[in-house]
Amino acid sequence: MIPKKVVSFGEVMMRLSTPNYKKIHQSKAFEITFGGSEMNVTASLARLGIDAVHVTAFPDNAIGQKALSFLKELDLDTSFVKNSGDRIGLYFFEKGASMRPSQIVYDRDNSAFQNLNPTWFDWKKILKRADWFHWSGITASLSQNAADACLDAVTTARSMGIPVSADIFYRSGQWNYGKKPQEILPKLAANSTVLLANAQNMEELLGIKTSNTDNVFVDACQKTMLKYPSIKKVVDTNRVHISSHHNKISAMLFDGETLHNSSEMDIPFIVDRVGGGDAFLAGFIYGQLMSLGDLNSIDFGIAASALKHTIEGDINFATLEEIETLLKGDKSGRLKR
Repeated sequence: MIPKKVVSFGEVMMRLSTPNYKKIHQSKAFEITFGGSEMNVTASLARLGIDAVHVTAFPDNAIGQKALSFLKELDLDTSFVKNSGDRIGLYFFEKGASMRPSQIVYDRDNSAFQNLNPTWFDWKKILKRADWFHWSGITASLSQNAADACLDAVTTARSMGIPVSADIFYRSGQWNYGKKPQEILPKLAANSTVLLANAQNMEELLGIKTSNTDNVFVDACQKTMLKYPSIKKVVDTNRVHISSHHNKISAMLFDGETLHNSSEMDIPFIVDRVGGGDAFLAGFIYGQLMSLGDLNSIDFGIAASALKHTIEGDINFATLEEIETLLKGDKSGRLKR
């Protein structure tokens, strides 16, 4: 059987984390790793045996080489990574505890990715034999060039008949180049087949006017699919915050006719929640590629996400066996020898 192939596009940042639950103000040292929403998705899929390609730009210096080596260690195909510029985007992570929330501070202005040239990427070549393409609204928020490159990618993928997933959750503080998300994201969403979005996203970003119905999410999905016919499925996750260390997560999917609701996963001891949504999307995409069905796909995604919460860093290193064991109901955490 020929392995499935997934391609993603987005910035990879250096993550600087305070050790031992220290606040940034306290810390005199930081632990270094790398992360980025889209890359987190494909790295998780590589762990599950999928051929995974991530497209990005790194600075042409020792830090860029370190980041590139990190991606290679994750079994990601880095053939289309561009080396240019002087700096990598950073984010500083302060891990919360009990009632104190975690905190992230970004420093990504003038990064290699923000300053990319859309002509660097030959998307027909990159997407050759691809079975899926993934992007997020974060990429489009960084610069007009990044948004243009992302639009080139999604329109090419659509012309080639490749399914496209879009995480349109966005961070308003990142849109600093003179454009509003409402000017950019609808064009990208119009060329996508699967959205990760809630009713508020669809209303604010895609111009949907929801009604006061029993299920606002379904109403928003129906109107979004009517306005953007290429969108066939909308998924969303739900998180119940009990404390920084204790959450419950679940997911839902609307396919144009039926609303599917996943089982709920209780996570009583969170090690690191960053990348939890990306792990869900990776699990969902895996389910779709393996023809598990919509309900099983979101259940698989939620199990993958739950396990990611027990793993330090942005990347979900959970194996297929571990996810399947959790899906069977084994939550014992029993020692394996």
